[in-house]
Amino acid sequence: MNKLILVWFRNDLRIHDNEVLLEATRKGDTLIPVYCFDPRHYGTTNYGTRKTGSIRAQFIVESVADLKRSLQDLGGDLITLIGKPEEEVPKLAKQYGVTEVYHHREVAPEEIDVSERVETALWEHQINLKHFIGHTLYHKEHLPFPIKDIPDVFTNFRKKVERESTVRPCFSEPIKICIPENLSVGVIPSLADLGYEEQFSIDSRAVLQFKGGETEGLKRMQDYFWEHDALRTYKETRNGLLGANFSSKFSAWIALGCLSPRKVYWEIKKYEKERVANESTYWLIFELLWRDYFRFMFKKHGNKFFLKAGFKGQAPAEAANQKQLFERWKQGETGVPFIDANMRELNATGFMSNRGRQNVASYLVKELHVNWTWGAAYFEEQLIDYCPANNWGNWAYIAGVGNDPREDRHFNTAKQAQMYDPAGKYVQLWNAAY
Repeated sequence: MNKLILVWFRNDLRIHDNEVLLEATRKGDTLIPVYCFDPRHYGTTNYGTRKTGSIRAQFIVESVADLKRSLQDLGGDLITLIGKPEEEVPKLAKQYGVTEVYHHREVAPEEIDVSERVETALWEHQINLKHFIGHTLYHKEHLPFPIKDIPDVFTNFRKKVERESTVRPCFSEPIKICIPENLSVGVIPSLADLGYEEQFSIDSRAVLQFKGGETEGLKRMQDYFWEHDALRTYKETRNGLLGANFSSKFSAWIALGCLSPRKVYWEIKKYEKERVANESTYWLIFELLWRDYFRFMFKKHGNKFFLKAGFKGQAPAEAANQKQLFERWKQGETGVPFIDANMRELNATGFMSNRGRQNVASYLVKELHVNWTWGAAYFEEQLIDYCPANNWGNWAYIAGVGNDPREDRHFNTAKQAQMYDPAGKYVQLWNAAY
């Protein structure tokens, strides 16, 4: 009997280190690769913000197009459509007589809910949804504790994981993909198809011209590690504000699964053997581990990360005129040059440095006393590298209602500006046109 497996792509838009795709080629005679542009991802949130801004939407479209080309190179293709997965995936599964559906499991509540809806709808047709785990550096089965017992302090988590866990090798890439004859693949939607009216353009001042897709993600890693040898000094430069290579800028590709964190890890290990092993090479792995941590925390605490009080039980104070203050913060019109420059960079490019993110978040919560969840929702709209666990986990951390043992984390904006922009070049660049 011919076994036909539907591969439902989500935030795993790559060929390399993709267990779902590899396992489907091994277990199935024929594959139906599918990507759904879920209209809920492009609508409005309960906060009045857009779920996905035009800059990230363009990056997603580019990433899906690149995946389609990669699948075609292997003899396959990709069905792309606009629709809710719980409606479209079962419909396709029934239409083509699919034996089983494979997908990567997510950790955020909305994404989990969609998986459960898909699973329920498929089961009505006696079709199984098989779950895989493939978004983290460390597999949860290799952690030295169950998810429910993961420490709520990162340092405690890190030390035990580094001492007792190992990163498994990357999965090999499939050699060939077989798809049904006359597969109706559809077309990749434009931004207009997804409901965006504005013309898309990235400001020329952007630190990097981000382009979506596995091809571009691997190219960026090659350039950063090997062409520019920038990993050598990552720890010293990572808090920079100007230029492409002060930090890796991998986050947008990792967020959509165009670049596997394990792929990055093993490339670092290769770099350590061939170039140098130092604090900088360790520090990039350290940052990947933070990313893992927030995903595991989401698995542990779930919806609590979306509550004003987080999982600490007490929300920060809020100003009476916080709506007005929030609008000024969003537009980069607070009157504080360093904060305004960072917000203007975000609005124009979809990117902001890690140093900038910590400062503008701290300023919104600690100085303006605005509801931190509004800031997190605005970042969700604007960031090109948005992923739920990283974004909401970091905001809760800054607000003091998440994973931070220090109760009153507070950034001195003037001091930070002096430390990281002593000549004022960054502030001048982003405030010059306003």
